[in-house]
Amino acid sequence: MWLFDWQNKLGRGHRDKLQQFMAITGVSDKVAHQALKAGDWHLEGALDVYYSQPQIKSLTDSRNLEELFNRYRDPNYDMIMADGVDNLCTDLQVDPQDIVTLVISWHMKAATMCEYSKQEFVGGLQSLGRIDSLEKFRERIPYIRSELKDDQKFREIYIFAFGWAKEKGQKSLALDTAIGMWKLLFAEKHWPLIDHWCEFLQARHNKAISRDTWAQLLEFVRTVDPQLSNYDAEGAWPYLIDEFVEYLYENGVIQRGQ
Repeated sequence: MWLFDWQNKLGRGHRDKLQQFMAITGVSDKVAHQALKAGDWHLEGALDVYYSQPQIKSLTDSRNLEELFNRYRDPNYDMIMADGVDNLCTDLQVDPQDIVTLVISWHMKAATMCEYSKQEFVGGLQSLGRIDSLEKFRERIPYIRSELKDDQKFREIYIFAFGWAKEKGQKSLALDTAIGMWKLLFAEKHWPLIDHWCEFLQARHNKAISRDTWAQLLEFVRTVDPQLSNYDAEGAWPYLIDEFVEYLYENGVIQRGQ
């Protein structure tokens, strides 16, 4: 083992600094030794060298990211598949059904639910602030969850979810999948009509959801108050949303003209 050899050659003070540097940065003993030598064995100086030389850090990040990807990669494919995603969620201490997994997939620009290509996985973690270890990834979860509170990011995540959740080769989103995604997403926005919307779809529509309907519902939720006081029947809403409004009136959920 490389570190064992250096323990025989370095004094105790240098060995301690080597261990400190590795603990702070998560790098290998070889990279730590290189940085400490460049910093004349002053810990702060070595950290300055490490963080100010992108080529060193980039090479280290890439190696660590590849190791992290390989930890969850399917043995038969050069991808992380459903079992790997489940294992990743377990290690992150996150329920696979938690909405934070959707936000992670949004960062990775994942094309398909429960799958990450190497490019998606590595690119996503780099976009999140150079996450190159499981510990750093876990520490980043609260921030990832907080992004749902940003209206613009929520809109981007919502629009992304349609393509992410639909089956490959399909233009529309299966109704059951759409309902599950809506309940997950609008639980964050506390839309009081979400259960009525899902009941209406199952009772009156029972068909796959188009991309246009998916996008327009978010605009409806954002712009029309739950009592429909500012709903414009002459507006350019999809027919399905107009039918939903009539459904609310017919079933006494909302009083017409209220």
